[in-house]
Amino acid sequence: MSFQPSPVVPPLTRPQLAEAQRVRAAELFDQERSGAEIARMLGVSEESVRRWKRVWEKDGADALRQRPATGRPPKLDDAQVERVRTTLEQGAQTHGFEADLWTLERVGLVVERVTGVRLSKASVWRLLTGRLGWSLQRPERRAVERDESEIARWIAHEWPRIKRGR
Repeated sequence: MSFQPSPVVPPLTRPQLAEAQRVRAAELFDQERSGAEIARMLGVSEESVRRWKRVWEKDGADALRQRPATGRPPKLDDAQVERVRTTLEQGAQTHGFEADLWTLERVGLVVERVTGVRLSKASVWRLLTGRLGWSLQRPERRAVERDESEIARWIAHEWPRIKRGR
């Protein structure tokens, strides 16, 4: 018998959690629980429970489920986003930039080269953080002349001497 690790279940997103609360509330409405009791059980306000109950009574439990987002569709489809991801993972220097750091401007240029779609800085940010799941990483700023061994020596020998001199 060998151990097989179970697949990692990603945590629910905020909209998924909210939908789960509304669906649970619908189940509790069927059980004829009071609004105050449901609010306490779900950790929400009584006003939210009253609002959900009005929707539930009018249109049923399915009306409490999450609906697709409205608004303008994204400029890049899923295939284009994956091409951008693959391209960005190759590194900035591979694409002609001096340092191997991605900035919003650089990513915007690469997106335009790869897909032909020009994005604003805000849209590039949403692409990176929302659709690609990347996060902001800032490199540590350190002097080129920094000498780690000299720093360690100073901390071990000079600092105690200076500290005693108080």
